[in-house]
Amino acid sequence: MLRVLSPVAGHSVAVSDIPDPVFAKGLVGPGVAITPRDGRQASVAPITGTLVKLHPHAYLIVDEHGHGVLVHLGIDTVHMQGAGFELLAHENDAVDAGDEIVGWDPSYVAHAGHSPVCAVVVLDCDPATVTQRAVGVDVEAEELLFEVDC
Repeated sequence: MLRVLSPVAGHSVAVSDIPDPVFAKGLVGPGVAITPRDGRQASVAPITGTLVKLHPHAYLIVDEHGHGVLVHLGIDTVHMQGAGFELLAHENDAVDAGDEIVGWDPSYVAHAGHSPVCAVVVLDCDPATVTQRAVGVDVEAEELLFEVDC
């Protein structure tokens, strides 16, 4: 069972509520989204594994069993070209769940005209194997969002 923690503090919502059709239709994978709290915060690793991809706006961690969890900080934030984000880790780092990965300010993202909603999805996973634990509730970073039995 893969336990996926919240990478940021905020209010959890269903993936279908993400204002991006690719995420909302579950094409990237099943998971949960977080409407983050305003103000600067660090986005943390939702699982223990290897940080295989790291961009200012998104990162992918793969665990020892090959399960990948993607965290996407905001929608269309790739267009911000890193402005407002601070890398706190390095690609290929071994990380523990809760390690800081990216510093960012959701308010800055919103003022730049983008949605700050964070997608937290498991890649290559059957949606039926996901147990939703925290949707429609306030969550803290490192709090359990959902479990997956891929």
